[in-house]
Amino acid sequence: MTASRFDKSRLPSRHVTEGPSRAPQRSYFYSMGISEEEIHQPWVGVATCWNEAAPCNIALNRQAQAVKMGVKKGGGTPREFTTITVTDGIAMGHEGMRSSLASRDAIADTVELTMRGHCYDAIVGLAGCDKSLPGMMMAMVRLNVPSVFIYGGSILPGRLNGKDVVVQDVFEAVGQFAAGNITAAELDILERVACPSAGACGGQYTANTMACVSEAIGLALMNSSGAPAPYESRDQYGEASGVSVMTLIEKNIRARDIVTRKSLENAARVVACTGGSTNAGLHLPAIAHEAGIDFDLFDVCDIFRDTPYFVNLRPGGDYVAKDLYESGGVPVVLKELRKAGLIHEDCITASGRTMGEELDLITREADGRVIYPIETPITKTGGVVGLKGNLAPNGAIVKVAGMAAENQVFTGPARVFECEEDAFEAVQNREYEEGEVIVIRNEGPAGGPGMREMLATTAALSGQGMGKKVALITDGRFSGATRGFCVGHVGPEAAHCGPIALLKNGDMITIDAIKGELSVALSDAELEARKADWKGPRDTIYASGALWKYAQLVGETHLGAVTHPGGKADKHDYFKL
Repeated sequence: MTASRFDKSRLPSRHVTEGPSRAPQRSYFYSMGISEEEIHQPWVGVATCWNEAAPCNIALNRQAQAVKMGVKKGGGTPREFTTITVTDGIAMGHEGMRSSLASRDAIADTVELTMRGHCYDAIVGLAGCDKSLPGMMMAMVRLNVPSVFIYGGSILPGRLNGKDVVVQDVFEAVGQFAAGNITAAELDILERVACPSAGACGGQYTANTMACVSEAIGLALMNSSGAPAPYESRDQYGEASGVSVMTLIEKNIRARDIVTRKSLENAARVVACTGGSTNAGLHLPAIAHEAGIDFDLFDVCDIFRDTPYFVNLRPGGDYVAKDLYESGGVPVVLKELRKAGLIHEDCITASGRTMGEELDLITREADGRVIYPIETPITKTGGVVGLKGNLAPNGAIVKVAGMAAENQVFTGPARVFECEEDAFEAVQNREYEEGEVIVIRNEGPAGGPGMREMLATTAALSGQGMGKKVALITDGRFSGATRGFCVGHVGPEAAHCGPIALLKNGDMITIDAIKGELSVALSDAELEARKADWKGPRDTIYASGALWKYAQLVGETHLGAVTHPGGKADKHDYFKL
């Protein structure tokens, strides 16, 4: 393959490579050993979230080299660059978690700025942890260039006493230790064996949920998200992704040709049927926003409601990402959805083929163990449910995968906490009662700031054996690893004087995941009276810096907690400038 397939005069990189006026730029390129032929080929940004913070990103550097080989094979010039990540497992349960959601938008912003500043023509983005996946996809759609996404892969499960163990077990063991159910020595052994390799958390938590989304939405090559991070066979997907992005340049297929209303619906189907993370209800609207598509939490939850749940993955089920891969992966899941007419087959994908054409190539069938046949699902409705009511006018979300129907309705008195730390301390000290609804407020995107995840608190409850005996609601978020009746994304958030800000201890709250209701037994008049007495949002210690800036910019949770006007406000096309 040669660059003759590509019309350089229509590509952004012409601004730094072509004509006498660009001699200074070309001199920089020659200094790095780039040949004259390579200078005049299309330029592809190979963006990774590599860092040494956590296992989910540690393998991305190696995988990027395979992508670069593929770009070269396809006739392009790859240029590798990195951006930040904040890894939720490290940030969980303390002030660091405030940086997590804000990092999603920082990733999108920094990738955008790097691409624009250097006039790259296309992007292959590699990401490994929760917020880096949507952040990278948001950048692709925002720039609207030929784009291929590739996941860094999941971690291998640990093994203890004849059973697979994952980091979720360690979080829950903290609660078991606090309850006196395990010893310090047992906790020490578990923490040493739970995470034996590189890769992102292995259950159907946020990272693997968004990895499945990347295939279903069409930005990733089919089956590319499945193989665990340590498998060097992943490099084949990296090389193929590099080749594919060159095909997309040639065919002028760009990110917004792939990410459409229909492909977003395909993505939501996969979240529902796999019992995926509630965070998808935040990230899918944010990706849609970059394309200028109206697709909010309620649209996502409408799809969740009528999608069968048939993939048996932790935390609601029994298996991890490695098992899904060995059972045929996302392609087999999509093939099952197609049997029920629940997939839009005409959506274009990163291969240049349609979703239907891709699925025609899949020969494997559901194994009945990890992937159930869609005719005999685990439950007939999705593993994630949207809620609405006088306590959540702008919606809320709850994961019910693995929960029996009788456990999906809960009424109890509120026990209100003003922040996660207060709630976690109370749980550790057993300062709550069976039958209560624990309320954690002031943890929304603006009020936190940063919309922290509450895994430390919910895992402690599960570890104490109280996951089914209390419920929890918050204007913050939950980890994909959260179990129990835990409602997140309650909107409007407390900082915007949503009803959650007006709750008092003892108020009777009803959560009904079957009807889709989240309500409090207070009249409209009483809520208005309390609102009149509201003293305003809680002060935070973040009066400057990135988190202050994020709090000023961030929008409503049900719209994706986004920080800029989005695709609808575009006045130019970067690719055509």
